[in-house]
Amino acid sequence: MEKIKNILNLLKDKSADEVLRIVSGLDLKSAVFSTSLGYEDQVITHLIFSNELNIEVFTLDTGRLFPETYSVLSSTLNRYKKEIKVFYPNTEASEELLTKKGPFSFYESTENRKECCNVRKVEPLKRALKGHSIWVTGIRAEQSGNRQDMPMVEWDVANQIIKVHPLLYWTFEEVKNFIKLHNIPYNPLHDKGFVSIGCQPCTRAIKEGEDFRAGRWWWEDNNKKECGLHNASKDATA
Repeated sequence: MEKIKNILNLLKDKSADEVLRIVSGLDLKSAVFSTSLGYEDQVITHLIFSNELNIEVFTLDTGRLFPETYSVLSSTLNRYKKEIKVFYPNTEASEELLTKKGPFSFYESTENRKECCNVRKVEPLKRALKGHSIWVTGIRAEQSGNRQDMPMVEWDVANQIIKVHPLLYWTFEEVKNFIKLHNIPYNPLHDKGFVSIGCQPCTRAIKEGEDFRAGRWWWEDNNKKECGLHNASKDATA
């Protein structure tokens, strides 16, 4: 897509701060940022709110989050005095899933786990992205094997939206140092070995030597585990 190529050229070799400033000023429909309130997303939230950028911020409350995650949301709202829009799963779909399969069906099979992710994450995400033309994420290349070859700008087929990853080439140490330098609120579970934090029943701390995604859906024998939010994109030259 020519539009994506043009945006990619605009953002080439730019810092995360510069990327967000450029995105917020593009002559397109409004940009939106999805935060899970983890390390990376707190960095982007800080950059957006501190610089008064024209990028809407939202989060998905799956109904199964850690108490610590809600505390980070509260601390972030208090720190920046800005709105973070919250999207919940569809009530009828959630009720049907629990009624038919119980509260822990996701442990039984990958198919069941993806069904739960679809109800609690994918469908609410589609509602959150509706009407926007650019979706900003906190994805970093080193987070998982299938993110190594991601371009900074790509086309999301499932949601028909341009995706931009300002922190794509940041290291984990750079993220942590930025959080510390600017005294940004962060989830205390990160200090206990939780690198990637999602729903409470599906997240554990990682062990020494394990990769970043090892703590997510650890019972599945799959090195490229995703919940469905970021696995339907094509590269910038598509």
